[in-house]
Amino acid sequence: MNEARKPTAAKEILRLAVPTLGALLVQPVLLLADSAIVGHWSTDSLAGLGLAQTVLLTIVGLCVFLAYSTTAATARALGAGKLANGLKAGVDAIWLAIFIGIAVATLTASFGGWILGLFAAEPSVISEGTKYLAVSAIGLPAMLSVQAATGVIRGLQDTRTPLLVSLLAAVVNVPLSVVLVFTAGWGVVGAAVGTVVAQYLMAVILVSIVWKKAIQHQISLRPEMSGVASAWRGGVPILVRTLAMRIGMLMLSACAAKLGTTQLAAHQIVLNLWNLLANGLDAVAIAAQSITGKYLGAGDVKYVRSATRQMTRWGVFGGTGAAALVLACSWLLPKLFSPDVDVQGAISVTLLVVVICQPLAGYVYVLDGVLMGAGDTVYLAKVSAFNLLCFIPAIVLWIWLGLQANPGLVWLWIAYGGWYMALRAVTLWIRQRSNKWIRVGD
Repeated sequence: MNEARKPTAAKEILRLAVPTLGALLVQPVLLLADSAIVGHWSTDSLAGLGLAQTVLLTIVGLCVFLAYSTTAATARALGAGKLANGLKAGVDAIWLAIFIGIAVATLTASFGGWILGLFAAEPSVISEGTKYLAVSAIGLPAMLSVQAATGVIRGLQDTRTPLLVSLLAAVVNVPLSVVLVFTAGWGVVGAAVGTVVAQYLMAVILVSIVWKKAIQHQISLRPEMSGVASAWRGGVPILVRTLAMRIGMLMLSACAAKLGTTQLAAHQIVLNLWNLLANGLDAVAIAAQSITGKYLGAGDVKYVRSATRQMTRWGVFGGTGAAALVLACSWLLPKLFSPDVDVQGAISVTLLVVVICQPLAGYVYVLDGVLMGAGDTVYLAKVSAFNLLCFIPAIVLWIWLGLQANPGLVWLWIAYGGWYMALRAVTLWIRQRSNKWIRVGD
């Protein structure tokens, strides 16, 4: 690559990260909007929404390999001058997303009530959550297709397009949900319908963009089972990594459910805020995937090392900024999401843990993105399983101490945001210090 034309690491990170920040914030903002809307409908509906969203986020999170693997593959192919290979992998990933989406939508709609029953929440909460989950399942093929298509577009070093499409979806989703929940009187079902409509709008636009680029490079749009199978095999390590992390998050929600409806509703809000901040901090991590894949594909290890140092610093600074923002708004946030004073109190004390943990989280997300972009997914799968095993004793200690109400909720978040994130930070730091994750070429 021509050194004279190569952008500085800081300039390239900003070019990719700023639009990504906006796009990543839209999805958790939509979840928070649903929470705020439904929270003013009823506390039982809010708690049920929280459980249903936990299941949906688990499904979508497990399939994040559809985005991560395509980002890395497309970026590496772009850097190596073999873009057609990257686009072919992207088309295969989109078909895989559609197939998986149909399968999990069917299973979720059929067994959603039974799944939510495992959380041992109150019957009224389970009933509301089941309604939301049944409708939201319809949107799963669209949600997964969006992941795959977005991964390809980011691999092409274009983060602006996903931002614009996400903003369009938000403009449609929020007012539609308000009308369906309150004006039509559909309650939690209305929130689900509004979100599904927005998801399909995003899917149609983003998939069309990828398919148009594939046609320009004379790539067939028909599903080829060998390519789809290859996309699946390449995503398995990321699936294992994500599964381990999602199990930890499910354990968190399951324990919160045992504390009562008030704590579960508060946990739902805090979890959505955590995800909002995580998506914001992931802006640099997504840039890390694209930059690492592109320049390792081009064989420029020195640039990758320099960019990694820059991005990890920005991750910590971003986490510190996020912490300051949450702290400044901590007096207002609980009131936005529930009129219930008890729920507000539980949110307030738990938010303090979220604030303290943000700089560490920023560091973790960036290094995770670097190794993901490098294709070091087998290592990430192994250490994710290890970190989960080390997280379990913290949950066992919570059970042994018998903590209840707000102190119990606070401890759960200390275990997750502090101990678990520290484990991830150490295992990622050890890896990036070595050269074992560096592989050049396509």
